[in-house]
Amino acid sequence: MTHSALQFLIPGELHSGTGGYVYDRRMIEGLRALGWQVTVHALDSSFPHPSTAALAHAEHLLSKLTDGALVLIDGLALGAMPELIETHAARLAIAALVHMPLASEVGLAPLRAERLRQQELRALQHVCQVIVTSRSSERLLRGQGLHRSSVSVVTPAADPATLARRRYDETLRLLCVATINDGKGHELLIEALTPLAHLPWQLCCIGSLTRSPATVARVRALLQRSGLEARVALLGERPHQELPEHYSASDLFVLATRHESYCMAVAEALAHGLPIISSRTGAIPELVGPHAGILVDPGDGAALHAALARVLQQPALAQQLADGALIARRRLKPWAASCAELSAALATLQKSMGASAREPAG
Repeated sequence: MTHSALQFLIPGELHSGTGGYVYDRRMIEGLRALGWQVTVHALDSSFPHPSTAALAHAEHLLSKLTDGALVLIDGLALGAMPELIETHAARLAIAALVHMPLASEVGLAPLRAERLRQQELRALQHVCQVIVTSRSSERLLRGQGLHRSSVSVVTPAADPATLARRRYDETLRLLCVATINDGKGHELLIEALTPLAHLPWQLCCIGSLTRSPATVARVRALLQRSGLEARVALLGERPHQELPEHYSASDLFVLATRHESYCMAVAEALAHGLPIISSRTGAIPELVGPHAGILVDPGDGAALHAALARVLQQPALAQQLADGALIARRRLKPWAASCAELSAALATLQKSMGASAREPAG
């Protein structure tokens, strides 16, 4: 089936390894396979705190689009430019793709968070369709004041992958995949592991070391103070296509995140059959279920330490959780299904806009 053109506006570097960009790339690929003519427009990387030049560039891009064009804008940018959305909403069919509400970013000052909340709600009031990538993001938006009657939820996915090594009678290889910033809990994880240094484990952390230099500096200092520099490898960001080899070489996935909307890294770990120790936030409880891991409240260092201690000291428990991960793995939705859901939402919008255009005036 051939659909009309879709203009997709995305801030920053599309080939970045974070979950939002992986989602965007998979959707572009899937929509094109379904017949959509997707044109990607790169916005400035300063969003969601755009510079004057970034806003001018966004205005230039939007102004060049043909009247009636179907436009999907990543929420990292859309919510930060309400004036431009208002200006172009009457002539463009604009849909918002919200991964996580902007005001939900961990560590924001209250005044900045409130400003972002108001900006995002103002922008969302003028779009034709709101698409979110998790139920938790939908709940957050509604809690923050979004009163639209219909919001489409199109979650990420994870295709089945090569099973990880999953050996629990020797040194356990722990894997954490997350940008090192205040929200992902690397310091909490290291503090929880420090009293367990007498046990056989190694931790590999994959995620950007440049997005939050202050957090990275604190993590490095903590590793030095705790004597864990030789036990914890900070590998930095890696191309997404390299991640399967890291998942496959691991025994346990760990993530002390403070807040998530969905958490693609957990889904990908489960796709490889890895048991999970993480936080009870976003879609993580739904993904992990009752048997594939141990979840603790966000920020609860004592509970995180206890969970790690149990798994590191009890190979039978680790194996039991790994068996549960195989069950959770079978529940994962394939990417083709998510792409079809987004295609359906966009096609419905396209059809409704076409019907509106055919209605007689007066």
